Amino acid sequence: MDDRTPVLIGAGQFTYRGEPQVSPAPTQLLKIAALAAARDAGLSEAQLARIDSLAVVGFTVDAPGGGRATPHSTNPPTSLARALGAAPDWSVYSHMGGNSPQQLINVLCERVARGETSLGLVVGCEFLGSATKRMTRGFGFDDWNEDQELPAPERIGDPRPGATPYEARHGLGRPINTYPLFENALRARDGRSIPDHQARMGALFAPFTEVAARNPEAWFPIARSADELVTVTDRNRMVGFPYTKYLNAIMDVDQSAGVLVASLAKARELGVAEDQLVYLHGCADAADLWYPLDRQNFHSSPAMRLTGARALEMAGIGLSDIGIIDLYSCFPVAVEIGAEELGLALDDPRGLTVTGGLPYAGGPGNNYAMHSIAVMMQRLRAAREDYGLVTANGWFLTKQSTGVYSCRPPKTPFERQDPAVIQREIDALPHPVVTETPQGRAVIETYTVVHGREGYLMGIVVGRDEADRRFVAHTPADPAVLESLEAVESVGRTGRVGPAPEGQRNLFVPD
Repeated sequence: MDDRTPVLIGAGQFTYRGEPQVSPAPTQLLKIAALAAARDAGLSEAQLARIDSLAVVGFTVDAPGGGRATPHSTNPPTSLARALGAAPDWSVYSHMGGNSPQQLINVLCERVARGETSLGLVVGCEFLGSATKRMTRGFGFDDWNEDQELPAPERIGDPRPGATPYEARHGLGRPINTYPLFENALRARDGRSIPDHQARMGALFAPFTEVAARNPEAWFPIARSADELVTVTDRNRMVGFPYTKYLNAIMDVDQSAGVLVASLAKARELGVAEDQLVYLHGCADAADLWYPLDRQNFHSSPAMRLTGARALEMAGIGLSDIGIIDLYSCFPVAVEIGAEELGLALDDPRGLTVTGGLPYAGGPGNNYAMHSIAVMMQRLRAAREDYGLVTANGWFLTKQSTGVYSCRPPKTPFERQDPAVIQREIDALPHPVVTETPQGRAVIETYTVVHGREGYLMGIVVGRDEADRRFVAHTPADPAVLESLEAVESVGRTGRVGPAPEGQRNLFVPD
């Protein structure tokens, strides 16, 4: 192999379960994961400090429009480098998206193959679990001592928000409102009844809970039955129809994970054991038509299909050669569509998660896939002839990054395809005309009913007007209307749409 062959040499994870008033600050969480990755590679802290490249996954609180809800570093890569005693030549902070860990590893491996990086760290964390408790219980953040006045970091990734202002006014800026739209569209396409589809989702995620129960880093290491996952109870309320709480990714966690990437020459120079080396054989990155209302439909993902196919093609293998799988799993529909686009059965005997998934292993903001990759490395070291597949998803089935890994040495030089190749193909896809001012008769294309802790909040409808233009609207807040949307299949239901009385939103009144 070429000395510049990129190789993953170490991975570390950390889950904080202590009292919130003494929880680690964000930079501490990052450092703990970085040190764990170094130990996994057999490196000392002094050797870790020699990294020449550093990529930090963006914190959820830095999402567009999110504001700075909790104090933390204004430049996380610089703060972490200081904490490690490192002075990397290249350091970046990612924009938002759960695809970021895989995308950053793809980029870093490309840098290694080009001779631009010899030893790099990719790391991320989430701290909303304790931060939320600190704020609500009045503990404060005096012990965090985070750098607040550093120059802004260099950013990497796509900075666009996940929804347009029009979509956001109608609630599509929140994952818990938007992913149910995809789920209900998928159910309607397949012609399943609502009870049958609820049972299907429970059967899909029950095995995920069993994997989480065996995962020492899982936030909820509890095995649950299929019925338990989908039955509405006081502890498992409906959140966004058809998703109960147990089917939702949980972001209020304190978790961190990181991966060390090196050139083969640097790994050997550092004395990393050969049986620790894991290679990225294939990778790809692309985004679907960016905003939800622009999608061709709400039950497919060309980006998932094309990035999966490209990663396997780059690796020189087929799906049948994959032995270990982790599909991004923020909500059931992400797994359902991901499996369909890749050609996997939902009951594939290989399983579809190595961690337990975001609702159970934990959904640490944009960094979940780093945990997937860390566990994948462990699994592959124990099954050295296997290949592993990791998918990572950002925003609303929008950004997709895929990786194929193995301990087998690659047979060809690492050459990442320019993501623009796939992106041009996706961007050329036809899509509906969107109207922000629909008026008159219309039909529901997909929908959801949003619940609060005390009951119904609102209905959200994506529909088509008589000119076949797509729109988004709310429904009346009448409990009878909202109950009817959950009682019978409402995709295809007709009604009238127009401006809501307050003038800021559209209102769809079903027949």
